Amino acid sequence: MDCTEALPLLHEYLDGGLQRRDAIELKEHLLACPGCRKRLQQFEKLEALVAAWPPVEVPEGLTERIMQALPPVERKNGFTRWIRKHPAASVAAVFCLVMLSSFVSSWDQDQELLVKGTDLQSVVIKGNTVYVPAGTTVAGDLTVENGNTQVDGEIKGSLTVIDGSVNMASTAHISGQVMKIDEAFSWMWYKMNQWFEQISGNK
Repeated sequence: MDCTEALPLLHEYLDGGLQRRDAIELKEHLLACPGCRKRLQQFEKLEALVAAWPPVEVPEGLTERIMQALPPVERKNGFTRWIRKHPAASVAAVFCLVMLSSFVSSWDQDQELLVKGTDLQSVVIKGNTVYVPAGTTVAGDLTVENGNTQVDGEIKGSLTVIDGSVNMASTAHISGQVMKIDEAFSWMWYKMNQWFEQISGNK
């Protein structure tokens, strides 16, 4: 038996509740270990002091007076009770608020031109304008953020323009939808749909 095993047994030994085999091993350890012997002596002195301490009488009505002196407990309002009863909905609401604030802040901060699509070889970028020249075909969807879009050719897919303008020539042809997003709420909805599509695509 070592000191770490002996220390928890000292209190049981003093109370007389230690099993015979453990008591024998503890006594053998105490004979060989002056540190644990000293600790046992300290425990014995402490128990003797506690036993010699005169009994303390609690005045009548002390508990009531203490309870009355404590500050009143504030009643929880209905909103707090609802949060405690619906933790999953509360987490979802906080998540939506965080996502909303991050989307709106990034709407204000995003100023750089961004062009996304599966086929960008036929797209020409000049300054802040994205051109689909006449006689060229973009196979797939095209997304332009923070820029102007001039379509003279064909887009075999949908065109999404975020915080920018769209100009279409008479020769232009877009087989899908043309979506223009120039408000923070619409942009947020678009971003959330993108985010959910990414999540469902990763599953």
